[in-house]
Amino acid sequence: MVTEQNAKRWAERDAAAVSDFIERFAAQLVEAGMTRMPARVFAALLASDSGAMTSAELGEQLKVSPAAVSGAIRYLAQVSMVSRERQPGSRRERYRVHNNQWYEALTNRDAILKRWTDALREGVTSLGPDTPAGRRLSETVAFFDFMQVELVGMLERWREHREQVFGS
Repeated sequence: MVTEQNAKRWAERDAAAVSDFIERFAAQLVEAGMTRMPARVFAALLASDSGAMTSAELGEQLKVSPAAVSGAIRYLAQVSMVSRERQPGSRRERYRVHNNQWYEALTNRDAILKRWTDALREGVTSLGPDTPAGRRLSETVAFFDFMQVELVGMLERWREHREQVFGS
């Protein structure tokens, strides 16, 4: 059931405009490779003032079943895009997207890039560095090495910029 506080917030807004935003942004996420329902759930969480909603609230907002929300949340939690928390005094879980969501997502991608780079280095050794495939893998390794160095610096600059613009 939608909490009174969230219902009031949604009522103060143009519900159609909010739903349109959610669907448009979700479509952008789908175009970038995310599956549809996790994209819609993530967009709905981003659009909520609290950044947190229950499964029932998400289902009502998106007009989908609890099973659809559950599957989407499972995926989003696995890729660290949402976290689960218990509602105080309840057995219900709330799902939260954090204000520094994009920072966290990129930080997690850094670990993935490291694993890919390690696997690709093994591939270069296996294929031979002087073969066409080995050279192609070597260039990919160099690209990922470059991305990791740049990502670390970029994330540090973001932390500084975020603090200046939004405070700690």
